[in-house]
Parts: sequence; C-alpha cells; structure tokens
Amino acid sequence: MQTMTTRGRPRTSVPDIDALPWVPAGTPGKWSRPLRFLPGDRGFVELLRMEPGVLMPPHRHTGDVHAWNLSGSRQLDTGEVIGPGGYTYEPPGNVDWWRAVGDEPLVALVVVMGTVEFIGTHQTVIARVDARSQREALRAWCSAQGIAVPDPDR
Repeated sequence: MQTMTTRGRPRTSVPDIDALPWVPAGTPGKWSRPLRFLPGDRGFVELLRMEPGVLMPPHRHTGDVHAWNLSGSRQLDTGEVIGPGGYTYEPPGNVDWWRAVGDEPLVALVVVMGTVEFIGTHQTVIARVDARSQREALRAWCSAQGIAVPDPDR
C-alpha cells in the first residue's frame, strides 16, 4: 500500500487491491475483499463477489448502505435487475433480499455503515455482520491459509 504524505494533513491511502485476499463467506459462492474498516468500527468498505444464483438472504441495515455494481447483475426482491454500473442506496431500517443473476459473477463495491442483521423466521435476527466481524473473518481466514493478515486501514 502506498501512502501519500501531506505536511501534517490527513494522508491519502492507496492500497494494492490485488494484494488483498478474497475471503469466503459462510454462503458458498460468496466472497468479500475488505478494502477499509472505518474508524470506531462504524462501517466498512468491501468488494463483494457472488456467483450467479447465489442468494443474499433477508437482512436489515442499521445504517446506510451504498452498492455499485462493477460487473454482473443482481435481482432485487422487487424484481428489478441492477446491472453493471447500477447503483443502489439502502437506508437504515431497510429490509430486503436479492440474488446474483446472469452468466457472470456479480462484483460490487459496497459501503456499509452500521450492522447488517440477517433475518430468520418470525423476524428474528440469526446473524450480524459489521466492521468488527468482517475484520475478524479476514484475520481468521488469513491465519488458516498461513498468510500475513493485510491491514486495509493503513
């Protein structure tokens, strides 16, 4: 990663994206590449990759979420298809689900503020994902692979 110095001002961070690993999620066909964990664990920035047909199950956002499709497509629970170059904003409290569709993997740049709560039957929260859990998933996966844990925060 290259850091730009600017005489006492905050620095621009330029990570080597290709050096950051794709971390598999608990769902087969889904991976994340953490790009940044925001200070105070208030959110995270990642590349999300999903194979066609993989479902992002029902979930609720406690903060804002911005997603920009870089390649591939996804079909929202409304039936709308978001293709390459498409952008979605999901406000706090939004509950939705969607599926990667088409012939190529979906890759999206996602900015998540707060927590993503995965919803089970009777609207119960069955899992939570936030900056802390994503950072721990990165550490655990790298350790299991015997590779150095990158620090996207630098």
